[in-house]
Parts: sequence; structure tokens; C-alpha cells
Amino acid sequence: MNPASSPKPATLHDVAKAAGVSLITASRALGNPGVVSKATIEKVQAAVEATGYIPNRLAGGLKSKRSLMVGGIVPALSVAQFLPTLQALTTELAAAGYQLILGQTSYDAAQEESVLDAMIGRQPDGIFMTGLVQSQKARDRLRRSGIPVVESWDLSDRPVDMLVGFSHVKVGSAVGGYFLGKGWKRIGIASGDDHRARMRRDGFQTTLGREVPTVFVPAPSSLELGRRALGELLKKEPKLQAVCCSSDQLAHGVIVEALARGLRVPRDLAVCGFGNADFGAHTVPSISTVHVDGAEIGRLAARLIVARCKGEVIDQPVIDVGFRMIERQSTAT
Repeated sequence: MNPASSPKPATLHDVAKAAGVSLITASRALGNPGVVSKATIEKVQAAVEATGYIPNRLAGGLKSKRSLMVGGIVPALSVAQFLPTLQALTTELAAAGYQLILGQTSYDAAQEESVLDAMIGRQPDGIFMTGLVQSQKARDRLRRSGIPVVESWDLSDRPVDMLVGFSHVKVGSAVGGYFLGKGWKRIGIASGDDHRARMRRDGFQTTLGREVPTVFVPAPSSLELGRRALGELLKKEPKLQAVCCSSDQLAHGVIVEALARGLRVPRDLAVCGFGNADFGAHTVPSISTVHVDGAEIGRLAARLIVARCKGEVIDQPVIDVGFRMIERQSTAT
């Protein structure tokens, strides 16, 4: 198509003309509907539909000093355990008139800085982080920006601003205690190489009181990487009794590889995951795991951001949502 012949986007003038009202009335109907009649609002809304007009949010934001946008930053869009958080965050923000814009760090600290710089430069009304901000440079810039920030899916006594999460060290410790209670001696760990997974491993080993054979795989984890991890663990400990996995995806892969090798789960090899993925309750055997209420994290994070945007004082800027173990067939010996 010739650019010169491309249709021009509809303007507010087009809406006003189609609705048969003045430009100022059309503007008020869209931006301040409380000062015009219901009949006028309906005519202007019908004209918007007819013309395909899209309001210029940037221009509106310059006038109101609000973008009505919240920046959300995730390690990887493919990680299923973060989806309930993002869905609840999006729904809660939308109910308050805000839209969520996502950026991906790919578990890379330099990429995290780059994405945060891009977000801050657009002056969103809030920023949601999956995890803690790793770079001190980024943390300092966020504090100077004055933008409300909620970190999540982790815990710290020194958040950038606000935080909704839980302790990964305590998760690892709880799983370690569970393994000790089962009496397993020959234990292995299949772990992602990201910061949070390593913290769970640290908590697990501290509770056991010893080093545990570990295979690290690149994040985000997958079924394929789980199969590979079990193969490497069995080389380190041929008489392996149980495997602690940093995600349900890895646990699924470990189980598939175990069954392919003729091992019975959990009689010959017990397997525990993390994240309570939807599929985990329906595999055969079903996967024991650690449940975190990801949706609640999203809802609480949205409410904190909206409250701060309204100028409210936050009495509890750090919220620990906790976690719970779920025993299923893969460890029910």
C-alpha cells in the first residue's frame, strides 16, 4: 500500500462531527463524563465506535500527570507459575482503570536494567517486578523516580518500595524437612540456575545439614531439562531415592525419565516439584509440590499500586503470603 494513500486515524474532530456536538462537548463526554448528559455520552460513544477513534493517552497523560499504565517485568513469559499472578494483576488493575504493559528480562541482570530504564522513561503509574530488583543501579534509579514499585515472588527486609511474596529459603527448608521425615538418605536436587531456585536449594541443604548432589539447568526449566537432569543425577548417585526439583516442569521431566528407565515412582524414586502447576494434579503419578497463591500476589500488588497512586499511606508495605506443601502420588510412600 502506498503510504500516501493510507487512511488517517480518526480524530476527536471526526467524533464531534459524527455525534453532532461541539469539540469541547465531545472531549468532556470522553474525559469528564460527569459534566454532560447521559444522552450526549451515548451519542459520543456511538460516534467513537463508528469512526474507530482511539484517544491519545499520551496527550491525556501529559495533562493529568497520569499514564494509566503499569509496567510489569517478568523473567520469561513462558513460565507457567507466574501466569495466575499476571492474570490477577491485570484484572485488578483494569478494574481501577489501569493497563498492564509487560517486559521480559530473560533471567539476565543487564536485560533487567535495560527494561527498567525503558519503563521508567515512559513514566508509568507503577512498576510490578516478578522477583527482587537485582541491580543496585536499577534500585537507586527506581527510588529516585518516585514511581510506586511492588517487588514480588520473593522476600526481603529492604525492598525498593513495596513487596508481596514469600521466603524461598523457608520453602527449601520445608521441603528438606519433608524429605527428612520420609527417611530418604540418597537425595538429589534438579534446580534451575536462577537466583530464587538457588535460594530454595540453600534452604533445603541447610535443613538436611549436608551438601546434596545437584544438577543445575538453565532457566526457564522444562520437561526436557528434567529428563536430562535425572540422567546426570543418576551418574552422581546411582542408588538415588528421591529428587527435589525447583519446578513442577522439571519434576514432570524427572518422572518421565524415571519411568522410561523402568523405575517406579514413588517406590523406586520419589519426586517433588515447586509451583503447583495446573497439570501436576493430573499426571500419572500426580506431582507432590509446593503451592504459592500467585493470584493473591497479583491482587495485593495491584491494590498497593492503586492505593499509592491515590496518595494513600501504606501501613503494610511488605506482605508475606506464605506457602504450603501438597503431597501427591509422586512422594506418597
